[in-house]
Amino acid sequence: MGNKQKILVTGGLGYIGSHTVVALIQAGYEVVILDDLSNSSLMILDRIEQITGVRPSFYQINLLDKKQLYAIFSDETDLSAVIHFAAFKAVGESVREPVKYFTNNLVSLLHLLEVMDHFQVTNLVFSSSATVYGDARELPVKESTPFQKALSSYGSTKQMGEEILEKTAAVKDIQVISLRYFNPVGAHDSAWIGELPNGVPNNLMPYITQVAAGLRPSLTVFGNDYDTPDGTCVRDYIHVVDLAKAHVKSCGRLIDKKNRDSFEVFNIGTGKGLSVLEIIHAFEKQNQLSLKYEIGPRRSGDSPAMYADVTRAKEILRWEAELGLTEIVTSAWKWEQTLHPHNTCL
Repeated sequence: MGNKQKILVTGGLGYIGSHTVVALIQAGYEVVILDDLSNSSLMILDRIEQITGVRPSFYQINLLDKKQLYAIFSDETDLSAVIHFAAFKAVGESVREPVKYFTNNLVSLLHLLEVMDHFQVTNLVFSSSATVYGDARELPVKESTPFQKALSSYGSTKQMGEEILEKTAAVKDIQVISLRYFNPVGAHDSAWIGELPNGVPNNLMPYITQVAAGLRPSLTVFGNDYDTPDGTCVRDYIHVVDLAKAHVKSCGRLIDKKNRDSFEVFNIGTGKGLSVLEIIHAFEKQNQLSLKYEIGPRRSGDSPAMYADVTRAKEILRWEAELGLTEIVTSAWKWEQTLHPHNTCL
């Protein structure tokens, strides 16, 4: 164990974090998880162990507690890199509670940077988002596409987070890769981990699976009069297992000193847009069931279409999506059935 490189993962029991922890362990890394359990469950630690045969070190901590963060870093020596997922992420809530989002998402990042600097931990992979582009003026979106004004406070915290990191990396001994995810979906093929939202889901896929499981009466499609092929919003849906592998690649790139700049950004998506109705119909077809859904009015803050140009990730990070729509909709449904085995009476 002593010669394994150690990666600290904040928010490591969350949806994307837990899949990344599994991928890191399977790639031979030792993992230390920090999570405050505000939007995750300790059960996921057991599930990670069931999948990998390894139980990572775990600390329950809110990163706003800087004193505790210093204590953890002094215990966990020889960290090779940090992956920073921990953040509030509900777009709708962020519009209603801007101060909560700015405090949590930005102050936690500042604390992390201060502690990393103190302990001379120099590699950071940052969980960013396609929301940094705002209502993008060009498609597909490239890393060089200028940011528009963020449509939510959540998006603002990702724009500001990147700016903090870029300016810090320019003057401090820190190397950063920022991954701008598009729409993470799906679950691990073991069905032991997946998306586990608290309360009403904010994202399309868990809402679909909960309707299919009879936990919700029906799904509302927000608008069918957009300038898209079928009138519904188009997004770039990336399987969470592929997304996890992008973090493993990024850690390796930083640890092996292959990065060209102290601050690098990569779009992480499939490069292909899928509409809401395409997702619904694929879910019905692959899982052989029918979903109750209705068309509702447009939702404020939704852009008609958003998908990635993933050339940089393919050419420089040597990463690309391998899993497609079939794996997305079947793994999501398998996970939902595992969560609620008695509710899936169709």
